[in-house]
Amino acid sequence: MRAARYPDGTELRHAAAEVRAAGAGRKVEGYAALFHTEARIADRWTETLLPGCFAAGMAGRDVLLLKDHDGAAVLARTRGGSLRLAENGRGLWFEAELPNTTAANDVLELVRAGLAGGCSFGFTVPEDGERWAGDKREIARCTLHEISIVSAWPAYGGTSVSARSSPVAPAGALRRRRLELEAL
Repeated sequence: MRAARYPDGTELRHAAAEVRAAGAGRKVEGYAALFHTEARIADRWTETLLPGCFAAGMAGRDVLLLKDHDGAAVLARTRGGSLRLAENGRGLWFEAELPNTTAANDVLELVRAGLAGGCSFGFTVPEDGERWAGDKREIARCTLHEISIVSAWPAYGGTSVSARSSPVAPAGALRRRRLELEAL
């Protein structure tokens, strides 16, 4: 698993994923995140997503599908209806209709050739949205900002396409300090 943390608190998680081009059209689909799948973050802690963790935090939001977390490479978005997201018993499923852009064409060809590395996702966690037990972190609630189809190095195994960046929401000093120390 690959993980990154930025000074603003954004966390990125990349997951191995099965991404599929749906038919001969310009649709891709898969899983951006899987529930109950442990991911080792920066060799510091183990993270698990719990069922329902995305539901409230994506309701009414404009969630983006990006190429490699690049805000200049928007592939689809929920606001325009080109990106559909749903939680089920397995995880966070998505389906997207890709535009005819250079970035989307590149992604579509990587997916069709079976070369896409997986997915990643970006989110924030409210202070009461996580539970810690030693070096194990469970995410029970989060706000989803984006998912990304990544070219290489996914973090969570078994997903279909998974992107996550997780800006750390304003939280207590203990939680913030723990995340800072673990990211070192």
